[in-house]
Amino acid sequence: MTRSRHTQVAIIGAGPAGLLLSHLLHLRGVEAVVLEVRSRKAVEATVRAGVLEQSTVDLLVACGVGERLLREGFVHRGINLRFDGQTHRIDLHRLTGRAITIYPQHEVLRDLIWTAVAAGREVVFEAHDVRLHDVDTDQPLVSFIRDGDEEELHCDFIAGCDGFHGVSRPSIPSGAIQSFEHQFPFGWLGILVAAPLSSQELIYARHERGFALVSTRTPQVQRMYLQCDPDDDLASWPDERVWHELGLRLETRDGWELIRGEILQRNIVCMRSFVAEPMQYGRLYLAGDAAHIVPPTGAKGLNLAVADVSVLAPALADYFDTGRTELLRDYSAICLPRVWRAQRFSAWMTAALHRLPDMDDYQGRLQLAELEQVVHCPTAAASLAENYAGFPLPEPALGIPWAELAERCVLRPV
Repeated sequence: MTRSRHTQVAIIGAGPAGLLLSHLLHLRGVEAVVLEVRSRKAVEATVRAGVLEQSTVDLLVACGVGERLLREGFVHRGINLRFDGQTHRIDLHRLTGRAITIYPQHEVLRDLIWTAVAAGREVVFEAHDVRLHDVDTDQPLVSFIRDGDEEELHCDFIAGCDGFHGVSRPSIPSGAIQSFEHQFPFGWLGILVAAPLSSQELIYARHERGFALVSTRTPQVQRMYLQCDPDDDLASWPDERVWHELGLRLETRDGWELIRGEILQRNIVCMRSFVAEPMQYGRLYLAGDAAHIVPPTGAKGLNLAVADVSVLAPALADYFDTGRTELLRDYSAICLPRVWRAQRFSAWMTAALHRLPDMDDYQGRLQLAELEQVVHCPTAAASLAENYAGFPLPEPALGIPWAELAERCVLRPV
């Protein structure tokens, strides 16, 4: 027998967008159920990007899930651009008054999951065969299988937060939304390394052999990337080749050395840009990677997901409080300018730092000239800093007293 029940908002996906949306709705007294195809262990163990904009940090702290973030996150007030053997620091804080915080995405998810469990909110892990029905009516429905049993979740709204490959966006009829997509002709080989810090701040390196990035996860674990062919086999990247290539691309004239360690994990990331317009259809609202993808160069993916739900949560809460639909109606119009601004910046930063296929010497010199402009022109440096550190959250979130509501929520991550 199929079990049927009702909730106000069905949230598809337990990533940053879905879990934060659930939490923000809880603070406003709106009931939501989160459905996730993966296990809790898999969600909490997936290592992803970890650069949080100032506005993302501020919102997480204000709504009561930032205690561990403030304790364990690394605050970086600048980033380093390295090219032609020299390192140039971009002082984000001096140029914008803002900073970034390095705190891995899976740790954000752990904090949100712990808070949900402590509050008794429902997050259904290993929900299989999730399907969306009647999203263009005022009585949408989500069906799924849990532990071999069929269930139906009747709801007032559905939030599609299940990523680029999820079921939410394909549930919208063909022609109802327009997709904009670009596939980059290279990928990133990412490694997780057991080693101390090689740099106090991120290093973005442009080299004739390709791009390299040095980031951090903890004082003992670092994250590094190398530009590679997206079709490369991981077997073709043994440890010695990885370290040799990183050494070449990160070499400087000042004697700086990369600290090696045991490679704990490696993977190849494809690089793509994608935007769906509009980000809504009927009673279905897309957020995070379900609506847009950016190349990781600009560190915008998680931050865009947070910005989306900072608009969607108060819009849904306003509907349940007052019956007004204006914020829900304008959801896409509010979110998309920020999305496209992030697309522009991410595409620019990617083009400025990567070796493009068939790039000739002239194009290579133009690339160097572009980077020289950034580090020597105050206006260009300020533009990079402003985009990288991130802009304030969209207006609808600013009038919502998240901090006041968080004070009433006595449950905190442990």
